[in-house]
Amino acid sequence: MKPSSSSSSLRARLFHIVFESDSRPARAFDIAVISAIVLSVLTIMLDTVASLHERYGVLFFWLEWGFTLLFTFEYLLRIYCLERPKNYVLSFWGLIDLAALLPSWLSLVLPGGQALLVIRFLRILRIFRVLRLTRFVNEGQLLQGALVRSRHKILLFLFTVLSLVSIFGSIIFLVEPASAGFTSIPRSIYWAVVTLTTVGYGDISPVTPLGQVISSLVMVLGYSILAVPTGVFSAEVMRSIHFERYSDEVCPGCGHEKHEADARYCKLCGTWLDENAPDPRSGGGDTPKVPGSNVSGG
Repeated sequence: MKPSSSSSSLRARLFHIVFESDSRPARAFDIAVISAIVLSVLTIMLDTVASLHERYGVLFFWLEWGFTLLFTFEYLLRIYCLERPKNYVLSFWGLIDLAALLPSWLSLVLPGGQALLVIRFLRILRIFRVLRLTRFVNEGQLLQGALVRSRHKILLFLFTVLSLVSIFGSIIFLVEPASAGFTSIPRSIYWAVVTLTTVGYGDISPVTPLGQVISSLVMVLGYSILAVPTGVFSAEVMRSIHFERYSDEVCPGCGHEKHEADARYCKLCGTWLDENAPDPRSGGGDTPKVPGSNVSGG
């Protein structure tokens, strides 16, 4: 549909620049916005350094308000470009853009609100659109699917770990004196978690020989079981990759399974795999080629 006025034509041009990334002006706009986001977040971070705030506090203040006005103008520009701006305002990106603006304006009435401005860094996710990295969405969905399918095994693993740290925490509480830091079962469980995960902060440690034996057992056990969720998840990822690449199509000619998803002919015998459509090699007839038949017809 062609624009009916110069105003709608302007909105259309602005829409392609602001929301699209398939042209040089659009990519330049997005890169400029992302650069401003990064500089804004750096300004906020540097302003929290006492020595820098004392020396450049006024500069940081005006820079931050400059970025705020810039992002406010960009937000209003995005609303102006759309025919139904309400959908954008209530969308994920619209809420993120709004959340990036509110802290500055709220700081006028609520002291300390500017500390929330680091939420602006979420907007840098737009780089996936700018650099055409949306192809990684499929890989992300693959990992998500692997997590969903392995959730029962992972939950079972977590239940086992929680049971182990509860048991070892209770035992070490009975074995070790309170002077060693084991003043309660929850605090002893904290020690068991730190030891089982092989982090070893060292803030609590056993002092009795039996407690040290138990601690050694927990550490060795930690190395043994930490590989379990990794193996489960890796197996599900490989299974997802296999299912994504291969189909369950069985060759009607030789019975071979696991062809590639986009395969049309069997890689072993050359039989047409789609039984619901005629083989193009048969001359476009209505009857599919009979697998294994050497009769050419006539």
